Amino acid sequence: MSRIDSSTSSTPTADKLAVVETLYRYAAGLDLRDRALLASAFADDAVADFGPATRKAGQEYPPVEGKETIAAALSGSLSHLDTTHSLSNPRVSLDGDKAHLEAIVACQHLPEDDHSRHVLMTNRYDVDLVRQGEVWVIQRVTVDNAWTEGDPTVLSGI
Repeated sequence: MSRIDSSTSSTPTADKLAVVETLYRYAAGLDLRDRALLASAFADDAVADFGPATRKAGQEYPPVEGKETIAAALSGSLSHLDTTHSLSNPRVSLDGDKAHLEAIVACQHLPEDDHSRHVLMTNRYDVDLVRQGEVWVIQRVTVDNAWTEGDPTVLSGI
């Protein structure tokens, strides 16, 4: 896996790439079931709000606060699933050591033991990030669902 060295983030273009790379770390952490990689995408006091998307799938998922709590909650809620998260259309705006990212993330979910069932959710991500040292991390993420295809009960393990 190629990594962007954010220590070279002295230009707006390099910073924008490093911001998008944060969302790639998040997605890879989910798909590889790598809790440490997932947690590395978040600030210690981050807030993740998946409520707008999960309500459309018939579930309640209250906002989660704190890097380790977010990583544990996401790892736990997806532990029975094989997933792929594909990022597209990232748009980044920069303001010093703060950034805003909007992107589309297509999230495929299949039960580990039954790949004949799936739910594909295409979600809009609205993300505020901050630079911490040499890396960018998510301060707040809100996820809203654009559309869903398949069986939403896959998410709940039914």
